[in-house]
Amino acid sequence: MRVVKTQATSERSQHKKSAGILLYQRRPRLQVLLAHPGGPFWRRKDAGAWTIPKGEIEEGEDALAAARREFEEETGHRPQGAALDLGSLRQPSGKHVHVWAIEDDWDPAQLVSNTFRIEWPPHSGRMEAFPEIDRAAWFGLNAARKKILKGQIAFLDQLQTILAGKT
Repeated sequence: MRVVKTQATSERSQHKKSAGILLYQRRPRLQVLLAHPGGPFWRRKDAGAWTIPKGEIEEGEDALAAARREFEEETGHRPQGAALDLGSLRQPSGKHVHVWAIEDDWDPAQLVSNTFRIEWPPHSGRMEAFPEIDRAAWFGLNAARKKILKGQIAFLDQLQTILAGKT
């Protein structure tokens, strides 16, 4: 599968905004929930491939509402707790991602993800469906820093800083 990046593609990704929820728990140490992207591209990738569940903010949609909606679409769980604002970061793709952290003890074994369709294998003419998220897991911060996409590590640092200030 070949992706051609044009100037128009780059400009569109710079204007896209996504919102996500980083679940965390303290049992007894701080852990965060990360999601592994589904689909054939991510199948054999682990370190540096996991992500905070997130998705695009729809036109006129409140960013936190979008983050809650996207988390539910990708995991089957809707976090209800108080949200800590972790801020916004520009990703290497140019997309801006805003993340909130919510304390929750959701069981990743309950994962039910929505799906997407792509032609697979490439040039085969066959459309295959894959889950957006194929698995989720709790990680301590040191392990999470190794698993998460490089552009999202700062969200882990921000959560740690905010929680250290609350103790």
